[in-house]
Amino acid sequence: MTSDTRRRAWAYLSRVAQGPHRPLSQFAAKEGPEAAAAAVAAGTLGERLQVRSHIDTASADLDLVAALNGRLVTPDDDDWPQWRFLAFDGPGMPEGVDQCAPLSLWVLGRTSVSDLTDRAVSIVGTRAASAYGEHVTAEIAGDLSVDGWTIVSGGAFGIDAAAHRAALGVGGSTMAVLACGIDRAYPAGHLRLLQRIADNGAVVSEYAPGTPPAKHRFLARNRIVAGIGSSVVVVEAGWRSGARNTAAWAHKLGRPVLAVPGPVTSASSKGCHRMIRDGEARLVADAHDVVAECGPVGDVGEGRPSMFRDLDALSPNALLVYDALPASGALSPRELSERASLPLAKVRSVLPLLEMDGFVASDETGWFRVVTG
Repeated sequence: MTSDTRRRAWAYLSRVAQGPHRPLSQFAAKEGPEAAAAAVAAGTLGERLQVRSHIDTASADLDLVAALNGRLVTPDDDDWPQWRFLAFDGPGMPEGVDQCAPLSLWVLGRTSVSDLTDRAVSIVGTRAASAYGEHVTAEIAGDLSVDGWTIVSGGAFGIDAAAHRAALGVGGSTMAVLACGIDRAYPAGHLRLLQRIADNGAVVSEYAPGTPPAKHRFLARNRIVAGIGSSVVVVEAGWRSGARNTAAWAHKLGRPVLAVPGPVTSASSKGCHRMIRDGEARLVADAHDVVAECGPVGDVGEGRPSMFRDLDALSPNALLVYDALPASGALSPRELSERASLPLAKVRSVLPLLEMDGFVASDETGWFRVVTG
């Protein structure tokens, strides 16, 4: 178990570094965080760190995050996703000051970060998502979640939000990687969504509490999104976008880059089409394709993939009702009646049967799909 003094040293380094810093990470890994803190103060690790060396809010930062039911996860902890971050020191990785794994991770959520990232897929895309992009994202993320994959994204509007919500909608796990302190809801409109993510997975950041978002922090955040997943799936991306930056990081880290094609007339999909055309990404259309590219051997057989449940035994009416349910969110019986084009009485008779078979469940918001094992 990490001592309080050692944990405070990690917290201090996180505050001073404000993001990736390869010399500091290497020194801390070799000599320990307390020695690294002393080296920062002495100026032996560079001017960039020395000018901030007087900022020591470690105890207050740890207390603040603890009050939020959060914690600091460091390389000393069993919770640290060490094997995911090994790629940052792999062959072919640039050795620039910002080309490294995070020093530590500030975390909201009780689930082990290591467990969450053991089987994870990162899904990214444009903030200005189309209805098509959100639909495809929800289908892919929902089906992956049903099969036990953690969905990793950046908590932003558009594709990120669709991926997180789809995972939550089927009772799966999801992780949001922020470009600011975990005590700041960014974007502010996602306060409730981020709270739900923390309750069902984790909200993480390498930045100390109170750190505001900034463009360079989003670009640095992208490397963590790429590193945590077994692959990066891009759904709708412009010619120049943060999603393509995340894909570039995936290439550096040896992760498969997968892209969903869109309508040829869609400006939102030009980045995906270009990556596919230039051989920078493999074309994928559904969760089966994603698992085929990045899943362990045996995850996908010659028949249907394991994430698709066997619905053959359902009656025609039951299948209509099930298909009317969205991948994320809930609907009332009346809404299902309209979507399935079935009389309300038949919908109400079918729902309990679907519930007994484990396909659906209900709460105060309505009926929704669930994991079936």
